[in-house]
Amino acid sequence: MNAQPNESLSQQWFSKFKYICVPLLEKSHLSAGTIAAVLPLLSNLESTLLDAGETGFSLSQSLVSYIFFPLSTILRRNELSAIPDQILERIFGVLAILCETWWWYCDVQIWDQIFKLCSSIIGGVEGKGKGKVRDDETKEAAARCLWAILRERRAEEAPQDSPEELLHTRISQLQAHSQSLQFMPVLGQTINTLLLTAKSPHLPLQRISLKIMRALIGVYASEQFLPSILPGVVSSMTRIALGMSSKKGWVNGDIVALSLETLEPVIVKSLGDDVSIREGVVRSVVDLEDFINLAGAPAVDPKPSELPPYLTPRTSSWLRASASQLHIAINSLTLLVNHPTPLALVALSSFSRAILASTHLTLPQSRPLLLSFLLSLSSCAFPEVSQAAHHALSELLATASNARLPLLQALLEISKENLSSLPRSISSQDDTKVEHIAGQIEAICRLATSSSTPPTGLSLTSISSGIETLLGPTGGIEKWGFTLLSVLEFTSPQVTVGQGSIAQLLLEDDADNPDTVNFPEAILKNVLAKPTRDALARMLRALGRSSGENSIYAVEWFVRTGCYSRTNNAVAALWCAARLLEGICGFSLDEGGMAISSGPRSRKLERFARGLARDLTELWDEESDLDSQTDTPRTDRQTDDSLLKTEFTKGFKTIRATLQVAEPRATLPTLSEEQPVLHKIFCLQLLSISAGILQARYASVLIQVLYPVLHSIVSPTPHLSLTGLATLHFMSAVMSYASPANLLLSNFDYALDSVSRRLSRRWLDVDATKVMAVLVRLVGADVVQKAGDVVEECFDRLDEYHGYEVIVQGLVGVLGEVIKVIEAEEPPTKKEGWDDMQSSMIVRSLDPLFEWLTHRKDLPPHEDTPDYGPAPQRAWGATKADEESDERQSDGPTTHVKVAEDAEPAPTPGQALTKQMVSRSIYFLTHASPVIRARILTLLSSATPVLPESALLPSIHQAWPFILNRLNDAEPFVVSAAAGLVESLVTHVGNFMGRRVWDDVWPRFSSILKQLDASDDQNALARRGYGAVGTESAYTHSHRLYRSILRTMTAAVAGVHMQDTSSWQVILAFRRFLHKQAHEELQACARELYVTLGKGNEDAVWLALMATCGRLTGEVTYLREYKWDIQDNVRVILNE
Repeated sequence: MNAQPNESLSQQWFSKFKYICVPLLEKSHLSAGTIAAVLPLLSNLESTLLDAGETGFSLSQSLVSYIFFPLSTILRRNELSAIPDQILERIFGVLAILCETWWWYCDVQIWDQIFKLCSSIIGGVEGKGKGKVRDDETKEAAARCLWAILRERRAEEAPQDSPEELLHTRISQLQAHSQSLQFMPVLGQTINTLLLTAKSPHLPLQRISLKIMRALIGVYASEQFLPSILPGVVSSMTRIALGMSSKKGWVNGDIVALSLETLEPVIVKSLGDDVSIREGVVRSVVDLEDFINLAGAPAVDPKPSELPPYLTPRTSSWLRASASQLHIAINSLTLLVNHPTPLALVALSSFSRAILASTHLTLPQSRPLLLSFLLSLSSCAFPEVSQAAHHALSELLATASNARLPLLQALLEISKENLSSLPRSISSQDDTKVEHIAGQIEAICRLATSSSTPPTGLSLTSISSGIETLLGPTGGIEKWGFTLLSVLEFTSPQVTVGQGSIAQLLLEDDADNPDTVNFPEAILKNVLAKPTRDALARMLRALGRSSGENSIYAVEWFVRTGCYSRTNNAVAALWCAARLLEGICGFSLDEGGMAISSGPRSRKLERFARGLARDLTELWDEESDLDSQTDTPRTDRQTDDSLLKTEFTKGFKTIRATLQVAEPRATLPTLSEEQPVLHKIFCLQLLSISAGILQARYASVLIQVLYPVLHSIVSPTPHLSLTGLATLHFMSAVMSYASPANLLLSNFDYALDSVSRRLSRRWLDVDATKVMAVLVRLVGADVVQKAGDVVEECFDRLDEYHGYEVIVQGLVGVLGEVIKVIEAEEPPTKKEGWDDMQSSMIVRSLDPLFEWLTHRKDLPPHEDTPDYGPAPQRAWGATKADEESDERQSDGPTTHVKVAEDAEPAPTPGQALTKQMVSRSIYFLTHASPVIRARILTLLSSATPVLPESALLPSIHQAWPFILNRLNDAEPFVVSAAAGLVESLVTHVGNFMGRRVWDDVWPRFSSILKQLDASDDQNALARRGYGAVGTESAYTHSHRLYRSILRTMTAAVAGVHMQDTSSWQVILAFRRFLHKQAHEELQACARELYVTLGKGNEDAVWLALMATCGRLTGEVTYLREYKWDIQDNVRVILNE
């Protein structure tokens, strides 16, 4: 039943093809008139064949022969050179479609004729002599037709109802024909032609040519024939892959992949181990019998059998020559490691794996080169490339084959050579070479880790054991370690880029700020590119990770070398130790503390981490003069081998014309100032890594570690300060603290004790006060609970070191930090309210006066009180004593109630602490140092809003003469601080400051204004211009002093009744600040002052300001000031 529909379908398609083939056969003899008719017929035939293939219709053998007949007639009846390119292109397009089906059952001779036809068109050899040069599109069509009869088929593509062995049988038939001696010249000519077209700029022709060549070499060419074409194919494929024939840059990734896929089979089938062993060129030695056969092998090659002249026999000499040339060609492919496309890199990985697996006996000199390809590709940024290369290495090294041991040995040799050449590459500043070497060592270490062990069960223990030996006691680290350290010279970056800075410490107590601080990066002088520096760091981490705890010896050696001095070698040693230790622990400081797993650590590693932390913290305790530090360590330690200079001189030695017999000693290089800083930076990194190892168990060494970390934070060097802050953040994260403030608060006693020990006469560190200040600032509001100990410690040290200006200045700074914290946390105390004196003195209405005048003589109102007659005034029988007793009893409870009502609330801990600081610090108002005097005044200003009047005013009253003397101080910043204190007192305790302002402060302010007016004329920061007032910057001492005086007088005017004389002086003295050329802040303060003055004496303010503007005439014209433009501010003050 199915036969009839199939037969009818075949008849339908046959009719369609007949409708085309019959006229095509009639016009098979091409001429000028028939060419125009043949082209559409061929196009229609090609489209019809495509439609038949899309519908699933399979062409029968007879139908294929029927369609082929008119095509063959055209080719027979016309000279090939006379057929136009367009006709040939259509013919080859139809033939390519037919051959997809015809390949399975066509006669071998037909296959041969189609092969020769396509080859002749591609190569331009059409008959005798030189053929016609066809265009690239025609050659592409011929190549596609040739590809249709050469491509490898799958069993699923076989026709229906065909035997299962049809594919194998068909390939065997075609291979037998293509490998015959008669067909070999044709095959050779075709390959030669394809080598030329593979270099064509026409990309489709180039791609199809490479595909055909790969199929010919891999399937149809015999092993005896391939040695003859090996040089040409290798040379052409390498040139194509590298793009030597064009100047456009990198070749397309698919072209590189096809070139390498073509190069792989020709090398494997020409010089592979299997074919070479069969030919007797090399011998494989696996067991004792192979050794016996090797001993009895002839010394010379046997005479090869007679071969045609176009075949090359395989001999030992041929193998040596070919292997040498092939090594040069493979070496030229090194550039492909940096190809930008993953397709090309994956192809290079596959090519290297295949060559290594098949030629370990014939190409031993290329083994390290191919392994380096795979090692470099395993570190590629493309995941598919790195995975493919890593999988290839794992398969090669884990497979139980003869190639495994040579490859493992080659890997160890590569590691040794790379480590020995790394210092030379670094010193020559060859960043590309350094990154390449570091990447290869990292890839080798990655192979040795347990996570990369392949599923075959064969671990790469030899690699890991080799690395363990290298980093162990017998690895000779004393030799290669010093060589590496001698070329690693670090320097701090010119600009530190990071979110963390000293300014960030001011926001440290902000709980909403979860950002962590990253460790800043140090710069290598001999390594310019950042990727290269990262590659070196990854290399050391990989070495530590692959060897595990067995590399602790190397870390200890680097740490010992780094602790000897602050030289370049010591700094580099600490950096190497930090990177190795990161690899051992399995984390990096760049990842942050939150990314560290809390898995268990071995006791050996934890014990080493504790000892390392204690040893490093002792470096901060050593009192060494870094300025006189030299490159030589102390004499009781071993000599640094890097200082033994090896010198090569050529020529004659110069004779010195001097009587000195001894040779002049070479001067050692001076130590740069930044090396001690870098030394501390890498010590902090090692402390952070030790914290990452111990995690919560790190608390046992915090008493030694906290001071070095905090000491680094207060460093004036931004790079070191940021590293210290990053270390503190990292420690708090790995120890499971929410923030550094919580860490310091939990261990506050440790930190305070470490600071106290460094403020003793036995052990005095001038930076200890800065550490205490930053400790208070970091802890923030919670420090109030512990601040009593801090304050007590500060005053104890002030009593002991009051004559040392630097220490006293630092201790006062600590007290200032405590006051700032208390001021931020304590609510402002309620002061006694004081009325606005100026407003209360002004009479707004006379109605009360008129009311009083009207009723001043009225009698008081009559009260109707009943007359009860005479009555006793006290109880009968009560005596005077009883009366007094009753009076005392009645007055007792009332008195107690009154006292209870008038009693002040108990002071808070912060207020009690502030009172203690104020009472004990006022004595330093007369200190010889102006900085300390200014800081004490600032401290008192900050304490004023915190303390209640009962606690504050006794101390202020006692210190008032000293405060007044500070207003006459020789240093402007001290005067400014004193004015700030007066401003704070007037603002918060106005009743107390009432008369003191006008009697004591205002005369001094008046003289200060005159002095500032004269000094501004000589100040470089003073505003320039006619009538200019003040300075340009708002941060000068004179500006701050102006601002404090204005605010103080504003508060005094509002709270104290002043005489008209003083009022008039104030009005005239501050007119200059209404000038529009004055600073905006000073103008705003002056406007506020005059508005307040206007509330008490509006007429005087109006008179003075209007006269100054020139709006009044008469006796007040002397107040006119032409140099001040105050019109705008006067309008605002008078509400005009």
